[in-house]
Amino acid sequence: MTELAMEVQLTPNPNAVKFTLNRPVTDGPPRTFTSAHEACGDATAQGLFAIAGIVRIFMTANFISITKTDDADWTQIVPLAKSAIEKGLGAD
Repeated sequence: MTELAMEVQLTPNPNAVKFTLNRPVTDGPPRTFTSAHEACGDATAQGLFAIAGIVRIFMTANFISITKTDDADWTQIVPLAKSAIEKGLGAD
């Protein structure tokens, strides 16, 4: 399997960041999660919701967009999110 490559991109929304990957992140249609409960059964989304401050996850094609609360800090979230994505996609 190809090593997972990930690019982090800012979005016009200061509370959302896009993680673009070199492989698909979903097997079907786009998926949106707004709680840890909704994320049950999806290892990547569950791992992301374990990070304090994340309130929404959108997955489609080869990217994941995460949205945080106003008071959460991207400098703390991004490294944890990258790790959760790698683990959830079996790339750790």
